[in-house]
Amino acid sequence: MFGVGGGEIVLIIFIALMLFGSDKIPDIARTLGKGMAQLKNATNDIKNEIQKSAEANGLNDLNDLNPMKQLDLTSDITKEIDKAKEDIEDMTGPIKRQL
Repeated sequence: MFGVGGGEIVLIIFIALMLFGSDKIPDIARTLGKGMAQLKNATNDIKNEIQKSAEANGLNDLNDLNPMKQLDLTSDITKEIDKAKEDIEDMTGPIKRQL
């Protein structure tokens, strides 16, 4: 989890207890949880707005802009080229042997 081991987590918890005390830790955790929920809601709202504006501008699927799909297309083209090379080698193989 983020490159933090179990011993490091225990040390962080111990320091937090020493700094804030056991009575304020639940309040801090609750506040952090609310902040994370607000951040998640804000990012979801932004994502929805981007999708709506993309649909309004004629981009129905944002996955069309995905670079991984372009890589799939490139690999498909490469496969077809390799297949054509093999077919040419199969056709020219007997001719090369006769010479």
